[in-house]
Amino acid sequence: MSSLLDGIGRPRVLGVLNVTPDSFSDGGRFDRFDAAIAHAEQMWAEGADLIDVGGESTRPGAVRPTTADELDRVVPVVRALTDRGIAVSIDTMRSEVAAAAVDAGAVLVNDVSGGLADQQMHATVARSGAAYVAMHWRAQSTVMQQHTSYPGGVVADVIRELGTQVDAARAAGIATVVADPGLGFSKIAAQNWELLAHLDEFEALGPVLIGASRKSFLGALLDGRPTDEREAAHLVIVTRCAIEGVWGLRVHDVRATRDAIAAVGAWNDAAGSQHG
Repeated sequence: MSSLLDGIGRPRVLGVLNVTPDSFSDGGRFDRFDAAIAHAEQMWAEGADLIDVGGESTRPGAVRPTTADELDRVVPVVRALTDRGIAVSIDTMRSEVAAAAVDAGAVLVNDVSGGLADQQMHATVARSGAAYVAMHWRAQSTVMQQHTSYPGGVVADVIRELGTQVDAARAAGIATVVADPGLGFSKIAAQNWELLAHLDEFEALGPVLIGASRKSFLGALLDGRPTDEREAAHLVIVTRCAIEGVWGLRVHDVRATRDAIAAVGAWNDAAGSQHG
């Protein structure tokens, strides 16, 4: 799906749709089919470019569902959304789920493991023709926070490790590969901020997706504030990412994100006209 890389003058917005009972931010809110569809339609109306459907929680400590359960959660939702003309990405680490979701209409596979959790993932996505997000990942959710040591420095080590997975995805024949530094995955709070401070260095890997919405490092910054009260801080990250020209943002609050991106665009347009 090369069109996903075509310039649109702003970051693409992926609206998070967790059809799970246990996701860290909204688990249990949209695991019923009708609630999931309604929320997706709302995010689409607010300006999401893709609805990112996930059937497995990847919060620290989360236990994996069975493949059958994950398929049951996501495939009907993907099919229903694409039937409504809504562009969908599938958030999964399993090649079987990725293949079924693409068959149901998904155009992008968002794999938080970058292919490490399922050795068939890259070949499966390549055959499907879908675009692919490879995220930096070291271990499953139950143990990932035991893997936060970066002897070469978090920026250099993440770029090196993620670059290996991006290269492997391209070598498998995936035409469109997006890189995600994996904020919150095997990283302590300070390491997430360091990665954000060096976003420009990730450009060597290709298009970049950032997912910071409601994550625990924002909670740590805000003295443990609940997940749904972290949006103001998150919008600062959205704004900086828009200024830096990232390819995409994975978010819970689509409307607020699009508002922030619009303000950056208006500012840039005004600055350009003054210097034109």
